[in-house]
Amino acid sequence: MFLNTKTVQQVAALPFVPLADGIEVLLVTSRHGGRWLLPKGWPNDKEAFAAAAEREALEEAGVVGAVHPDSIGDYTYTKSMPKGYQVRSHVFVYPLLIQEHRLDWPERDERSCRWAALDEAVELVGDRGLSRLLKNLSRSRGDLLRDICMSRQPAKHG
Repeated sequence: MFLNTKTVQQVAALPFVPLADGIEVLLVTSRHGGRWLLPKGWPNDKEAFAAAAEREALEEAGVVGAVHPDSIGDYTYTKSMPKGYQVRSHVFVYPLLIQEHRLDWPERDERSCRWAALDEAVELVGDRGLSRLLKNLSRSRGDLLRDICMSRQPAKHG
């Protein structure tokens, strides 16, 4: 297997709802392998990263909401490409305050969804970098998410 030295950029949405005792996040499975992760993908040409994260949340998890224009963190992982090579992917994560969870969405038949408390999600996700990012958010019981998405007006892209 050949490892390409190029690093690519992806975006992920962190779909969440605030509860009285913490934060619940919505995880999705990967298409192949069924690992729990966040909705993520590639931004289109000239598409803002936050808008791309919002689009991925709808396509992969069926959620609509207000995405914040600023990333709350990032992580890297090794992505296996369809042609057999691997690249390093740098993923920027954008919080998305869920306003609606649709019954039908584009990738509904390809993925499963699961709600989890923020600290539970730390243990469920199948990527160490993402787990670290969630653990840092979990330490404050999600206060950063509450502060970012409740005190400032999130961007609405669509």
